Amino acid sequence: MRTWNFWLNSLILSSQYHPPRFVELLMLTLAIAMLTISIIVPDKPYIILGLSFVVGASTSILVREAMSPNGHSHTFLNQKRITQLTALLLLGISIYGFADLIHTL
Repeated sequence: MRTWNFWLNSLILSSQYHPPRFVELLMLTLAIAMLTISIIVPDKPYIILGLSFVVGASTSILVREAMSPNGHSHTFLNQKRITQLTALLLLGISIYGFADLIHTL
């Protein structure tokens, strides 16, 4: 019971202190769930919904990182670049997935 209480409190604190990151985490978690379901049940709505979540989360990450103030620390800049590159990679893969779906229709 304490473990569940710890996770619930961590989730609440995360949603209060970093709402955009919480929403992005939630969207990426739902995307993973939808894409996993689309592998098991090959219906189009699950993969479209999963790819939509990935596009929304990666776009939100890119906007948030672009608006955040620049730090002077070298590690902060590396972390920011890695986050941006990961978001761009996710965005590219999801757009490719949409293009592939449109092509197969």
